[in-house]
Amino acid sequence: MLMTKERRPTIRTMRGWAISVLHEAGAIKECDKHGWMQDRADPHARERAVLLARQDPPPGVSPDEALAEIRYVLDSIGDSCPECPEPD
Repeated sequence: MLMTKERRPTIRTMRGWAISVLHEAGAIKECDKHGWMQDRADPHARERAVLLARQDPPPGVSPDEALAEIRYVLDSIGDSCPECPEPD
C-alpha cells in the first residue's frame, strides 16, 4: 500500500507559514467572532511549533530562519481579541 505524507497547503509568505504552523501546533487560536489570532500561552504547543519549524521549514528557508519567524509572529500575537469586550 502506498503511503504519502500529508503536506501543508502552499503558503505565499513567511508570516502565513508561521501562522499555519502555530495554529497546527495549537499555540494560537482564532477568535470565533472576529477572526483575530490569539496566543493560547501553552508552553507545550509552543515547543511543538518550534519542532515543526525546525523539522519542516519552507523550501529555501533554513531551520534557524524558520524558527526566527515563528518566534517573531508569536511575539506579535496577543492573548485576547482586540474587538471582544473585556470580561467583567
